[in-house]
Formats: sequence, C-alpha cells, structure tokens
Amino acid sequence: MPNLDVTVVGELNLDLILYGLPEIMVPEHEALADRLALTLGSSSAIFAHNLSVMGSRVGFISRIGDDPLGRISLERLAEGGVDVSKVRTVPGPTTTGLTVIMPRVRDRLSCTYPGTMFEMCFEDLDLPYLTSAQHFHLSSFYLHRALRPRIAELFHKMKSAGLTTSLDTNDDPEDLWAQDLLEVLRYVDVFLPNEREIMKITRTDNALAGLAKLSSIVPTVVVKRGSQGATARRGKAEITAPAFTVEAVDPVGAGDSFDAGFIHQYVRGADLATCLRYGNLAGAFSTTRPGGTEAFRERPRFQKFLNEH
Repeated sequence: MPNLDVTVVGELNLDLILYGLPEIMVPEHEALADRLALTLGSSSAIFAHNLSVMGSRVGFISRIGDDPLGRISLERLAEGGVDVSKVRTVPGPTTTGLTVIMPRVRDRLSCTYPGTMFEMCFEDLDLPYLTSAQHFHLSSFYLHRALRPRIAELFHKMKSAGLTTSLDTNDDPEDLWAQDLLEVLRYVDVFLPNEREIMKITRTDNALAGLAKLSSIVPTVVVKRGSQGATARRGKAEITAPAFTVEAVDPVGAGDSFDAGFIHQYVRGADLATCLRYGNLAGAFSTTRPGGTEAFRERPRFQKFLNEH
C-alpha cells in the first residue's frame, strides 16, 4: 500500500466556467461569454488536488467513464501528485460528469450533469487502501446516490480502523437536507459546512446556532463564512479566524480549498487556530485564479503566497 496521509472518496469531473454573461438570460436569445475556463472540478477532486500540492500524501477513489472528460479529469488530478491508481474507469452509456458554471456580479449559476458520480457504489471502494491512511475525507454527500445508503457504514469502518475523518456535504440539489446525514455525523471528527449548509442541515436561521447544535454530535465543527472568515467549535471552545484580503478572480472551489488547508494542518496535529488560519489562506489563494485548482497548479506561487502571509 502507498504511504498516505489522507484518502478521499468522491466525484471526479471537470468544470466549464463561462465568464462575462449578461445578468439576465433571455430565452431564445444567444448570450455571449467573453472568456471561458475548463478546469478540474468537483468538490472531492479540488480538495484532493490542493491538499496534495500543499504537501500531504493523498489517495483518491472515484468512478469515471471511458471518455475524454474522464481522461482529462484523471490527468489533472494526477498532475497535482494525487495517487489515482484506485480510480475506476467504467465503459458504458454513462459518461463522466460535467459542471457548467456561470459567474455573475452578485452570485453564480451552475448546472451539473452527474454522470458516473451517481453510479459510484460501495463495491467500487478498496477498503484496505482507504484504511492505509491516517485520515479519511468525503465530499458531496448528497450527490452520491448509489453510495449514500452505505456512507454511514463506510465512515464507521474508517473509524474502526483508527482513522480520523472529515466530511463536507456541499449543496443538496433537491433542497431536502434529509436527516440520514445525522447517522453519518456520529463517525465524523471534522465537519466542514458553509453558513447556508449548516442552517439547512440544522433547520436554524443562524449559522452559529447551527454550529452549537452540531457540536454536541461532532468533535470539531467548522463553518466557512466567506468574507467573515471561519468559525470553529470544539467542545465548548469556539474560535473565529478572519479572512485574508486578496485580489479575487473567481470564488469557485474556495470552500473546498479551505477544507484542504484545514485538514493539511489537522492531520499534523496542529491546534485549531492554526488549522483555521491555514484553511483561510488556502481558500483565499484559490480565488486568485479561475476555477478551484488553477492557482494551486503554480506551486512556486503558492509557496510565495504562504511565505508572505
């Protein structure tokens, strides 16, 4: 088995980002973008790629189609230093997914074709490989349609093998936020939602109220708060770390990059303040280039950014 710090189970696809579209899209009218970016996408892959660039040894399990999108996605992830030997390429009518993102002035629109991410199942996983690491992470809880009924079992197996664990649910496209998540959280050491997600999950209208509610279940809960930085709670101790100011180009993947920075320090035994600061650094750096991984492909620039901060 490879000598790994973190193993990741999740989706693997590309993001097609269209910039400069009009704020109002008129039906039957051909809107024009002024530029585009085709980047490595998906929460899990962005997390794994950027965590690897930071210096953690990362292994990844996913399921992709035997198609150009899958091959490009796999190449991009491997270029970041991630071990992709356990990613399954499955021929058939279901192809690798794709997300189309349309940033606007105040928000962004996105549309995802899930593809093979809906079909990845428990049988696709190599459990000895996953448990060979120190830490286990899963993203996009609500997108794993075939795997979801056994995600609690998966986390239980990771904990039983002595690993620490982390989870980022990301959005629920159906906006149901079903409570089967609570069973999974029993086996999670670090939970990493953003403000909207934690309010949806806890049925509260305040992110910090949701934080207090979940801290009775999960040892460490971290809420990503955008320009307000991030707040974490461990037991009764609560700490907030401010965001870093940068010339932001694109917020896509900033939350996943935060997760990577936080976990990079967490697996090294760093204190909560250090984990938060590193998460904020990684999230801020991610926004300086289009997409969630492009900034991290420039390794010397990342190191320079760290040195400056």
